[in-house]
Amino acid sequence: MTDTLLRTKLYIPPLRPNLVIRQQLNEKLTQGLQLGHKLTLFSAPAGFGKTTLVRKWIDKLGTEIPNRSVITYRIAWMSLDEGDNDVSRFLSYLVAALQTIAPNIGDGMLAVLQSPRHPPSESILTTLLNEITTVSDNFVLVLDDYHLINAQAVDNALTFLLEHLPPQMHLVIATREDPDLPVWPIYSTNGTI
Repeated sequence: MTDTLLRTKLYIPPLRPNLVIRQQLNEKLTQGLQLGHKLTLFSAPAGFGKTTLVRKWIDKLGTEIPNRSVITYRIAWMSLDEGDNDVSRFLSYLVAALQTIAPNIGDGMLAVLQSPRHPPSESILTTLLNEITTVSDNFVLVLDDYHLINAQAVDNALTFLLEHLPPQMHLVIATREDPDLPVWPIYSTNGTI
């Protein structure tokens, strides 16, 4: 199945020249990460620079923070499209994204997802979460363009993942509209990022 996945969906987008630096937002994002929050949610209309902000922020994650020890984060990226509303495809790309930081994670899960009948998503995700706990590095998984997801099965799978996220993993979602996930905003930018 990994041969049929479009690898460019897993590439971290390059930074564009002449970026507007949003230092205050970068600091708030880093603070949320340091406080151990499981999720960072970027929700704003098209053209507000969500992907650019996330991209610039992840570049700064390994830099030194005054009066604190440096914690580096590995990055897994997944650019979503309408086809990812199929939960098997979503989970296959999720595993492929995670394999960019831990190459053997989810190998067995990919084989199960290829079969015509597979166990419920929660069962598959339990196996994946147990494998994630063996990853020693801190890492961030970015799901870009989540507004293209409208399948309840994908929302349910992501909810299960969020509820059981290991401490070394942080999830970032960039979207044009708030997802149907059990999240509550801690900090709101009122549509301006």
